[in-house]
Amino acid sequence: MNEPVFARLQHLMTLREEVETLGLGGPWTPPADWVDQGTHLLLLLDVPGVDAGTLELHEEGGSVTIAGRREMPERALSAERPGGTFTRTLPFPEAVIPQSGQASLNAGVLSVRFEKRHPTIDVHASDTNQA
Repeated sequence: MNEPVFARLQHLMTLREEVETLGLGGPWTPPADWVDQGTHLLLLLDVPGVDAGTLELHEEGGSVTIAGRREMPERALSAERPGGTFTRTLPFPEAVIPQSGQASLNAGVLSVRFEKRHPTIDVHASDTNQA
């Protein structure tokens, strides 16, 4: 797909979602980290309070999109924590093997492990014959 067209489409989808969630406490943006594990890339996304059943993960081209929803308390007297829907589209920092993602949710952190197309090899770790 043409990159500028894709970027505009993504922007329009985000705007639509923002309009749909007005007054519902969203959207919000959970923080994310990429970790290099040599043969894999690990994506960590902070999603405390998000029901696993609402999480969606879509991989397309050079990026991954994660979406979900955190419910807001119905009768909150004070509400500082963001809630409602979220969508994050993150470019892969390195090429991965398509559809290799393995996801798990533990203690409010979504972990998605992708197999790298070109693994990073630590030469020093494999050099055990030193004179």
